[in-house]
Amino acid sequence: MNAQKLVNQIIYNKNSTPIKKGYGQASINIALSKYWGKRDTELNLPTNSSLSISLPNLGTKTSIEAISKPSDQIYLNGKLLANTEIFAKRLSKFLDYFRQTKNKQNYFKVDTTNTVPTAAGLASSASGYAALVLALNDYYQWQLNKKQLSILARLGSGSATRSIYNGFVIWHKGVQEDGLDSYAEELDISWQELRIGLIEIDVSEKKTSSSEGMKNTVATCELYQAWPAKAEKDLQIIKQSIIEKDFPKLGRTAESNALSMHATMIATIPPILYWQAESVTTMHKIWHLRELGTEVYFTMDAGPNLKLLFLEGDTEIIKHNFKNIKVIKPF
Repeated sequence: MNAQKLVNQIIYNKNSTPIKKGYGQASINIALSKYWGKRDTELNLPTNSSLSISLPNLGTKTSIEAISKPSDQIYLNGKLLANTEIFAKRLSKFLDYFRQTKNKQNYFKVDTTNTVPTAAGLASSASGYAALVLALNDYYQWQLNKKQLSILARLGSGSATRSIYNGFVIWHKGVQEDGLDSYAEELDISWQELRIGLIEIDVSEKKTSSSEGMKNTVATCELYQAWPAKAEKDLQIIKQSIIEKDFPKLGRTAESNALSMHATMIATIPPILYWQAESVTTMHKIWHLRELGTEVYFTMDAGPNLKLLFLEGDTEIIKHNFKNIKVIKPF
């Protein structure tokens, strides 16, 4: 099964009567149990399942419409991108799956706005491809369900499969070669006291993309063979801690999971180190606060920026110690 056949299977016999313009909106998500490594690169099938939390009011808004132009027009945050730019090339390649003529000479105008920096390890690609798939679903009037939408979003960015939903979300890795059992679903659990703090250390575009980093890690890191089993175990612990509202267990496991993922990157040949000096300084500061009695933990994706986990009652002390932190209430 290749990606085009998968797309065709999902939208087969669906209504495809385009409207003038389609709209989509999706939030970024922060993985508490990480996804790192693929068993199929074309279909973005992961080697392990993952669990995330979506952050409302942070993410992407996208519109799409057909145009009579010789190529796609991709706008990012109000700027028309050259067709040679990586962001525009990736979106156009993804749109190829959905063009409705055999020679694929119909083109689109895509206008996307991110409220987080692009390609900086803050999950903009997750919300971006989820929003684009939602816009396509609106534009073509497919009326796909969220499971189908999450599979389509996965083809653009693996973690985008989770951004179709709000709240806590599990992305099942699946075992089928066609990828139809690799999709996300929302956990029907709310945690009103939970807070996420964003610490932006460097929001410039990272030198090594997540896709390239995963590929190199799987190919060269001997430590990686232990990662999938740990990730699956961590996911189950985190899921249970969410059900039980056991915050220390959630925090400890999420932090260990993130550090283990980065350990495989560091042990890759050549090494992949997304951390910066301030990243490490901030980690030590968090550990010191815990020693003093404040229940705060961190997680990190493929970038230098940290996401803090804490409860509502510790908000003021967290703000006092991290002056530029952005505090998010997920529920």
